[in-house]
Amino acid sequence: MPLDKTRIKALCFDVDGTLSDTDDLYAKKVSKFMPRFLFRDSDHAARRFVMWIEAPGNALLGLADTLHLDDEMVAVIDWLARHRRHSAKEFLLISGVDEMLKQLHGRYPMSVVSARDEKGTMAFLERFGLVKYFDAVVTGLSARHTKPYPDPILLAAEKMGVSPEHCLMIGDTTVDIRAGKAAGAQTVGVLCGFGEEPELRKFGADVILEDTTKLLGIL
Repeated sequence: MPLDKTRIKALCFDVDGTLSDTDDLYAKKVSKFMPRFLFRDSDHAARRFVMWIEAPGNALLGLADTLHLDDEMVAVIDWLARHRRHSAKEFLLISGVDEMLKQLHGRYPMSVVSARDEKGTMAFLERFGLVKYFDAVVTGLSARHTKPYPDPILLAAEKMGVSPEHCLMIGDTTVDIRAGKAAGAQTVGVLCGFGEEPELRKFGADVILEDTTKLLGIL
């Protein structure tokens, strides 16, 4: 359904694939080693492979939907997010994200809602001087459960002083979209990370954008 702009009072941003494009960097490296005789589109195959390694929950959720085991798989994803080790990564900022946040700052309360650990999330925000733009930072262990449960978005809304239904969740995966919908928020799926348009729409994204910076055009 179309985005109801009158409802938007606050913004929630995922990190990996939404503010940071680090995983695209890894996918390009992996693509070089994908055998062309097995994969017609080596870039696409590399992105899916990196997604499995970096964010297994995203791939598992798609499998669960096919097998009709959504509730059980959500519990598995939550456990994985809380117990897997996050590797030290080289962060890259998606081009234009800093300027976008600068323009949105003051117009909306904004929060980070990431399944990443607090240390990694803060390292990224501090490296690029983004901390000043956010009223709340919710990470993988901040709430009782992580995405795709609604808990992190409910917590972010509470910290920003708005109702969850007045939040707009922006993310690149079905995990982000599902969490936003479960919290009663509207959702934007972005294609600069791992998400693909058909699956983001299937899980209920209200709007699909080529990349996160295009958010300015709809707000």
